[in-house]
Amino acid sequence: MPVDRIHWDDLPLAARAAVEHHTGPVLHAATADAGANSGIAAIITTADETLFVKGVPTDHPQIRTQQREAAINPYLPPPCPRLLWHVNVAGWDLIGYEHLVARHADYAPGSPDLPLVARALLELQSTRCPDIGLKRAEDRWSGYAGPAGVEQLAGDTLLHTDLAPHNVLMTDIAHLIDWAWPTRGAAWIDPAVLILRLMEAGHTAEDADAWARGEFPSWAAAEHDAVAAFSEANAHTWDEIARHDPQDWKKHMGRLAHDWVTYWRTQAP
Repeated sequence: MPVDRIHWDDLPLAARAAVEHHTGPVLHAATADAGANSGIAAIITTADETLFVKGVPTDHPQIRTQQREAAINPYLPPPCPRLLWHVNVAGWDLIGYEHLVARHADYAPGSPDLPLVARALLELQSTRCPDIGLKRAEDRWSGYAGPAGVEQLAGDTLLHTDLAPHNVLMTDIAHLIDWAWPTRGAAWIDPAVLILRLMEAGHTAEDADAWARGEFPSWAAAEHDAVAAFSEANAHTWDEIARHDPQDWKKHMGRLAHDWVTYWRTQAP
């Protein structure tokens, strides 16, 4: 459920004061264009630093995803922007992050960003998954599973699971952001999620699969039936997303998810 976006000056005075308790007086604030899941997303400048502030009203369902972001941040690999503070006041839940001067990743075929994205994902796969009550993959996708079931999705890898290009910021390395859906599961699930986004950017299913096999040992070693089970569940997930909010890009992702299922069925186990 999207949140109506407001500007920094529209926040209640008490909320702004709570932020400035951590930052000092805000001299300038610019509303960010990207993202639809925050009621405020602003780059703020003080006398000493520039920060990224995001937040949602405390009575909005989206607060659960923001609280997950705050909870997982201390356990993320170093390239992920650090959470600096978290305040809940005047009907708003607000978090402040390090600000990166960066751009969104380019997933197009041949993009020089792709090896850097792969490196960031490999670093994540080698990061210890914290014991903080994360959703388990086999539970998260159980309601969407077909006959193959989802027990094969279980694992102990920390997963991002929402690797859209706007959730990856590029400097000289790739930085994974927007941790609304951290999950514990099999390591190959994030490459499977990334493959759909590569297809969205113009890769064929075959080319995206081949690229992932060359970059991620977890994907190259994934059991055919396990990938089939996830792919079917993920396609059903996108179907539901598009039904509830039929934006063109969501319907397109649903079609790509089914195209991937069709492709995977042709691959020898």
